[in-house]
Amino acid sequence: MTNSELIKQLFLSFSNKDNESFELVARKYIERAKRKKHNIVAKDLEKALYGTKNISSSQKRFKNNMPIPRDTEKGFPLLEIQHFDKNFDHLIISKETKEQLEQVIREFKDSDILATYNLEYKKKILLCGKPGTGKTFSAQIMSSVLNMPLIYIRFDAIISSYLGETAGNLRKVFDFIEHGTWIVLFDEFDIIGKNRDDNHEHGEIKRVVNNFLQMLDNVKGDSIILAATNHQNILDPAIWRRFDDVVYYNLPDEKSRCQLFEIYLKPIKRDKDIDIVKFSQITQGLSPADIKMITEEAMKFAIINSRSSISMNCIEIAVNKFIRREKVRNNKVGEDNG
Repeated sequence: MTNSELIKQLFLSFSNKDNESFELVARKYIERAKRKKHNIVAKDLEKALYGTKNISSSQKRFKNNMPIPRDTEKGFPLLEIQHFDKNFDHLIISKETKEQLEQVIREFKDSDILATYNLEYKKKILLCGKPGTGKTFSAQIMSSVLNMPLIYIRFDAIISSYLGETAGNLRKVFDFIEHGTWIVLFDEFDIIGKNRDDNHEHGEIKRVVNNFLQMLDNVKGDSIILAATNHQNILDPAIWRRFDDVVYYNLPDEKSRCQLFEIYLKPIKRDKDIDIVKFSQITQGLSPADIKMITEEAMKFAIINSRSSISMNCIEIAVNKFIRREKVRNNKVGEDNG
């Protein structure tokens, strides 16, 4: 049945006040939209038809009915299924990086149009950059914008103490992925994407890398697979050829750091003399995750000290505490009388 025929049936059902038929045809129209990967349209139509409450409960039923693959050795779940409600305004990254992600989303939405030119949307994306720069958060944003559940891969469970089990765990994960349409995130990807020429690596690990590359090549379905790494320099050269695009995350510039302070300090009232520009300048080289940690520490300091608003002093204390933390982490305690 074509779209025009479905729409005609909808009008007829409405005209005849046949609610049961109307809902049946509407569901067929929504499923057709999903098959065409018009996920945002499908999401809006589902909300209009069922209401937000029912959509939420249907997502829970879907999640609970899917058997999560588990590690044979310890029984740990190998992945998590997550749902998010975020948008691109929450993601503070460079213009170039955001445009790359938006391009991936547009290609997915218009995959049927690309197919008429014998072209495919980008299915495998490598996310690179320093820790805390927004790689995992980007996966959450894409999941929300496309109305597709996020599968978060638990590498701590996949890597078995019995190395022969690791390839089996990976097979379970890929089998699961192929039975649905997801945003898939392999976080800390370098754990299994290491260079096979690394002399320090055990032979079995190299075989696991080979198995992973084969699975990545042969994976079926309509999911978007994201792999995030903080150490792209140690990835096996063959890994790079498997990905349709590489997205790099820079540390935020001064303007972006200003935006981050503004966003993270929203939950609390601020003194009028707070100089956000000053804090954006002295936090050069910090990641969004670092700035979030500073602002949360400042807000907690204000709250536990029964202050009605956050002050310059609260943020300064939090910044100095973070600097001391970094000196300890980098074994530089005592330098500059710090």
